[in-house]
Amino acid sequence: MSNPNPTVLKIGGSVITDKSKELQVRMDVINRLADEIKRAAVPKLIIVHGGGSFGHPLAQEYGVREGLKKDSQKIGFSETHHVMTVLNGLFMDALIWRNIPAVCITPSSCIITENGRVKHFEDKPLKKLLEMGFLPVLYGDAVLDIKLGFTILSGDQLVSNIATRFNAERVIIGVDVDGLYDADPKVEEKARMFNRLTLKELKNLHGRVGKPKNYDVTGGMFGKIAELLPAVESGIPVKIVNATKPNYIYKVLKGEKVKGTLIEKGRVRVG
Repeated sequence: MSNPNPTVLKIGGSVITDKSKELQVRMDVINRLADEIKRAAVPKLIIVHGGGSFGHPLAQEYGVREGLKKDSQKIGFSETHHVMTVLNGLFMDALIWRNIPAVCITPSSCIITENGRVKHFEDKPLKKLLEMGFLPVLYGDAVLDIKLGFTILSGDQLVSNIATRFNAERVIIGVDVDGLYDADPKVEEKARMFNRLTLKELKNLHGRVGKPKNYDVTGGMFGKIAELLPAVESGIPVKIVNATKPNYIYKVLKGEKVKGTLIEKGRVRVG
């Protein structure tokens, strides 16, 4: 009997929250995504979601990512972590109400970083949940850091780390645009979307893509490209799709053709 490797699904914060309004959740989108996840019924699925208008404004206001420099930041760390548990709770509600055996794993309780990079990851509970047929759910979080005191662990770094750690079959990144572009499609009308990219092309692109205009404490699309590199280098294909569009996540989970950007280590020759 085959024992499939896990699929890692990332749902961006910009998909499930309104980034223009602080603490504004898109519950209709969360419910639709939960429906699609339920219908797809993918064995061995791990979900990671972003913070959007819950985590980012507070993290930016208190400089959480830069680390502990003064005592007044401690409440910022606490608030950032707390609002992420609130957003995660809403996400978990949608899954559990649909009889999906989802279990939240709080990153700050099992991960410690060093200068912002994952250093210690107690992954035994995650491994056990997968073995037992549960659906583990993690999220971008404020975490403790050996050198900085604390920092922000982005959902994208988490996705890449989990994918390589568990030798994932594939990574799916759900964002609020159709894929990876050569410029910000929300600003540049002539922005061109990539249908397929190799690791080499992705590295070249990473060198060329500018910093996003709208500040994002985890680096926006620029940060996503950098964080995806280790997973792609490990031979794990990454598909970036628009999770705001109905049935896109369902189709990509089922392996059906859907518009987006496929990133692979090298070109796959057909025939």
